[in-house]
Amino acid sequence: MQRDEVTGIVLAGGRGSRMGGADKGLQNFNGVPLALHTLLRLQPQVGDTLINANRNLSAYESFGVPVWPDALPDFPGPLAGFLTGLEQSDTPWVVTVPCDTPLFPADLVARLGAAAERDDAEIAMASAAEADGQLRTQPVFCLLRRDLLDSLVRFTHGGGRKIDAWTAQHKTVVVPFDRPGDEPRAFFNANTLAELRELERR
Repeated sequence: MQRDEVTGIVLAGGRGSRMGGADKGLQNFNGVPLALHTLLRLQPQVGDTLINANRNLSAYESFGVPVWPDALPDFPGPLAGFLTGLEQSDTPWVVTVPCDTPLFPADLVARLGAAAERDDAEIAMASAAEADGQLRTQPVFCLLRRDLLDSLVRFTHGGGRKIDAWTAQHKTVVVPFDRPGDEPRAFFNANTLAELRELERR
């Protein structure tokens, strides 16, 4: 899979409720807004990029890429960002990454793409070890065929909000990021300001 076949979507459209309502993507990580850090980490892996955000749109636009709010009202969750990305991209594939996981792998898209092509899958989803050592899926790190748009429209307009419930309807390959040398904190996400500062200290 070539880079220019994939559009990267930075998901920054949440309420930030566990950060006291702060716009999570604009919180600094080592002096750089989280969403910009994520964008810069993603851009070398894909062709085009865009940001999904619902607040402070001009701040996100200053990062130099298109910014699109959710197509669905009332902050319905990550699937709304998936939907926005599929609607606004014109590449065969879209990859989603959340703005609050700044250390995600530099080879994320390559490994998801290789697995999707190997298994002729419609979706490739990352999995990684958590604190207890168990591998768990990371559903917001998702490579999707763009032709899944109609399916996702039907699912979300029918009230569906859970990523796993939608991806279960399609051929999905789960890609473990547990090779020797893989960064164990790669999928650590900062839900609170305290977790963000802890991640900086590490």
